Amino acid sequence: MLHDFLAGAVSMGFAISALMFLGFWRRSREGLFLAFAGSFALLSLNQALIALTDMAIEERSWLFLVRLAAFLLIIWAIWRHNRKNTPRF
Repeated sequence: MLHDFLAGAVSMGFAISALMFLGFWRRSREGLFLAFAGSFALLSLNQALIALTDMAIEERSWLFLVRLAAFLLIIWAIWRHNRKNTPRF
């Protein structure tokens, strides 16, 4: 029961972070903030699925794909942002 409560708290923290980055994106229209908002929303979804589904640990392996998608989105957004700001010779 405590584990479910803490997983819900972590999920809420990720959702609040996603909303913060969405607010930064609305002010600056920088795509990096939108990608971070999407990544934190995916991480929030991942934690919520862990808390709401009553699966054994061995059956949760597909949830790592959601987490992998979130981190790949962050890596892609940083790469794209750095490519955009690289001086061309």
